[in-house]
Amino acid sequence: MSVPKLPAAIYIDNTNDLRTLVQRLSQETLIALDTESNSMHAYRGRVCLVQLSTRQQDYIIDPLAIDDMQPLGDLLLNPAIEKIFHAAEYDLICMQRDFDFGIANVFDTMLAARVLGIPSVGLGDMLHEFFDVTVDKRHQLDDWGQRPLPQDSLIYAQMDTHYLPRLRDALEERLIKTGHLEEAQEVFRDLMLIDVEEKAFDPDGYWKIGRPRALNRREMTFLKELYLVRDAIAQEEDVPPYKVFTNKTMIYMAQRPPANLTDLFNLRDLSGYYVREYGSDILEAIERAQDNKPPRPPRVERRKPIIVERYSALHAWRKETAEQRAIDSSLVLPKQILWTIAEEMPLNMNALSAINGMGEWRLNQYGEAILDVIHQMNGSSS
Repeated sequence: MSVPKLPAAIYIDNTNDLRTLVQRLSQETLIALDTESNSMHAYRGRVCLVQLSTRQQDYIIDPLAIDDMQPLGDLLLNPAIEKIFHAAEYDLICMQRDFDFGIANVFDTMLAARVLGIPSVGLGDMLHEFFDVTVDKRHQLDDWGQRPLPQDSLIYAQMDTHYLPRLRDALEERLIKTGHLEEAQEVFRDLMLIDVEEKAFDPDGYWKIGRPRALNRREMTFLKELYLVRDAIAQEEDVPPYKVFTNKTMIYMAQRPPANLTDLFNLRDLSGYYVREYGSDILEAIERAQDNKPPRPPRVERRKPIIVERYSALHAWRKETAEQRAIDSSLVLPKQILWTIAEEMPLNMNALSAINGMGEWRLNQYGEAILDVIHQMNGSSS
């Protein structure tokens, strides 16, 4: 068992070649896709590669070199072509964020494996199980924004889609044999419900870091200023905030505020580079915290108690149902649909069928049980 030698992928790095490729691919019945982003290496990650495979050929598209990616977006919206992903959610979020791409007709091999109850659903595990193929995991943390990319990195990226058409065929065969194809197709359609809203910097995000550590009000004052200065440094350096200093280091400084550069240099997990370049900024943040009043927690919008109770009852039903089937509970119904049911309180099958995401298979399989939960809640609250 070894890393296989793949046929050479075709590298697409200009708009004309992309248009030509899309014309060629428009005749295909399926294509496999994956993306590589540099979110581990940049303040705001972006899609740096799009890998694409048919049954005959692999392609690597370079968005950093292409002026107009829209031809690919048009291809993704073609409902006649099935798009195969492994764990599509993050790829779809990134492509909509960066290119405003939508998608139609998805087959997600990871979700298919979860519906089938396969225990290890990582792509590397599945390629090993189905094709006796080993993936070189050393490239998982590569900086995909660098150019030129090493050949080994490109081969790793190519492997992410090269086997997906065959993997899709094997999983579809099992889904048909076990009678779960329709269920899997509804799970795939859940991908269209993904919230792709850009997650901007949250100036109150330090509360999520400090509250679980039970920081007192004074320590939260230091944490706030350190959190803000860390983000400013990360933007300046174009790196993820954790690379400036981790949450653990930030908590330590909030509880034991450094008084000078020596104290900063003595922090084991704080890079000397950042102390030299930004030590004065960090110390100024500490000084501001000493003069500031403790921050007030942000107001949190809360749902009505009856809706929360309804959701809790539905959540308990979902958990029990998933345990009986030995599958992940999110495959029964996503939380987003549970909340919609709790809020809209459908009282019959027609009303339940109108809820976005309640496909025919789920309606037939779970509809009566869901309505029972709703009616029991209504009875207990009357």
